[in-house]
Amino acid sequence: MLRIALVLCATALAAGCDRDAGPGEPAASTVEPSGGLALPTPARFSKQHPAFESYWYQGKAELSRYALQQARYGEIHDGEAVLIFVTEDFLPKLQVKQEHGESAEALSVLKLNAYRRFYTGIYPYTVMTSSFTPADGSPTLKLSSTVQEWCGQVYSQINRRSDGLRTLSHSYFQDEADQKMVLPDASLEDGIWSLIRIAPSRIAEGQREIVPAMEYIRMRHKALRAYPAVVTRKPGATTDLVDHPLTALQIEYPPLGRTLVIYYEPDFPHVIQAWEETEGPFRTTAVRTHAILDDYWNHNSTNDAKHREALGLQH
Repeated sequence: MLRIALVLCATALAAGCDRDAGPGEPAASTVEPSGGLALPTPARFSKQHPAFESYWYQGKAELSRYALQQARYGEIHDGEAVLIFVTEDFLPKLQVKQEHGESAEALSVLKLNAYRRFYTGIYPYTVMTSSFTPADGSPTLKLSSTVQEWCGQVYSQINRRSDGLRTLSHSYFQDEADQKMVLPDASLEDGIWSLIRIAPSRIAEGQREIVPAMEYIRMRHKALRAYPAVVTRKPGATTDLVDHPLTALQIEYPPLGRTLVIYYEPDFPHVIQAWEETEGPFRTTAVRTHAILDDYWNHNSTNDAKHREALGLQH
């Protein structure tokens, strides 16, 4: 009953973006210095709401900004990334957000909008992948991803159905163009980020088939399919990116020569502090600099720029 009440509360308080409208905590995200905004951080918020349901069903999204060092074209480019986690009701047949009406089949999902932006010389890359993962930790149901830059844009989508992973992709590159196919059921790398926030201990270790991140598939022009991977969890891991031990989840793809390591806090709410992606001699890194909880969809006015400052956004 508590979960139902919290979901209803969240629905009333946070209809979401409508179509019209202590240790490990970055000090800069506690209070916005010039505008006087007192926005809760994950560390402070989780002390008041120490359980999954009370933390995630409060009508607010968790927003974390990361300083990004993106490998591209044989060089490292400065940029920033933002992870936006928020719960919402999801219609499993249509695989879209429930915006109105009642449905006994509606699921509560933890949505992640993973955004990054960086410049390569004169022109920018803008990348965002949305993932929809049931709050009970079941496999991710849907991914949608875009990569935009001044040569053009590409779009990819995966829907998990009873017959497998239904994929759709559009690209301006000749060898990719428009594709539509059904892949065998497999894990989705882009869904693992939400599983870390939901129940990281339930992420199976060992060898299995995983579809790599959509932005990696598109930017590296790899075939959209699952690849053999090895998943390893490393408690008490240290890294040059963060000043204290963390739990590291490593996903290694031997056929691709690629390794992703996500560093997160072992304690709830399992904040993601940093990640690194290596492929050959090149290393992409992201380190968390700011984090707030906010009903950001209600702050779309020119007067709300102070919220951007509180999150430390540069671009």
